[in-house]
Amino acid sequence: MLDPLVILVVAAALIFDFINGFHDTANSIATSVLTRALTIPRAILMAAGLNFLGAFVSEHVATTIGKGIVDPTTVTQAVVLAALMGAIAWNLITWYLGLPSSSSHALIGGVVGAAAASQFSWQQENGSLTWSIHYGAFQAAGIEKILVALITSPLLGYLTGLLLMISLSWAFRRVPMWRLNSWFRFFQVGSAGFMAFSHGGNDAQKSMGIITMALVAGGIIHDFHVPTWVKVCCALAMALGTAMGGWRIIKTIGRKVMELRYIHGFAAETGAALVIQAATHIGAPISTTHVISSSIMGVGSSRRLTAVRWRIVNNILWAWVLTIPAAAAMGALVYDTMLWFGVR
Repeated sequence: MLDPLVILVVAAALIFDFINGFHDTANSIATSVLTRALTIPRAILMAAGLNFLGAFVSEHVATTIGKGIVDPTTVTQAVVLAALMGAIAWNLITWYLGLPSSSSHALIGGVVGAAAASQFSWQQENGSLTWSIHYGAFQAAGIEKILVALITSPLLGYLTGLLLMISLSWAFRRVPMWRLNSWFRFFQVGSAGFMAFSHGGNDAQKSMGIITMALVAGGIIHDFHVPTWVKVCCALAMALGTAMGGWRIIKTIGRKVMELRYIHGFAAETGAALVIQAATHIGAPISTTHVISSSIMGVGSSRRLTAVRWRIVNNILWAWVLTIPAAAAMGALVYDTMLWFGVR
């Protein structure tokens, strides 16, 4: 009989995946909706379908999440569940505030916080209490890989968007704007689809990795591989979340950061999707929110620095900086609360 905690972990992971799709819908369709290249219903349908297909690209990111942060044989179901609950809580807070924070950062922070809390212990020495954390459960190489990817991917997104926009401006410098608009309205539909597919390929795998971690920790499977049923469930959850949409965040990413035309949307989406595809290929879980937001900034900067509304960007950066420690604190708090009720 399945451990009830395993069922709770799977349910929580699918809820996280649903919220991820709901929270990150803006990543793949915000620019297309705001430039009117796509109507909202068509954008949602396309994004949901391509998010679903993208989830089956590979298992590289799932492997990094599932066994690259902590050794799955050293944690319990309670740790995985607490990590998910911490990440979900932070995602909901930032969604309510309309801030495009990172589901990836939230999940990684939740895992680190819950795992650290599980390895934390008090000891009495010479009449005084001391505390310590056992670091053996953590995978230093995997954490380093993840942190490097999370830090560098927004920079790559910015540079890719900037260089692509400069290249397009130079290549089409003699073409009238009305003709460019007619061409790039069509091209932007393709770039939005590419972005949606790339988003599904990187983000859906994160929940796959968490569920597989729980299956290994519970002894249900003995080596780390993502079962087919896990792939299908995670892909469906993300597609359904995407179909629900997150319009607060779409407004922040698109309209508040800069005013977009078709060619700008095409450059931003294509640049971001290329960075995400490269990260997925090497198994690096990155933030699609960070990459598309920074790519839009790069596109805006190609025109002039004042084209980007830096006050809004500053608010977004604060949300990014706070995500990992906030989600880690929530993951640790949830784990300690579960211990209080005797759940280990």
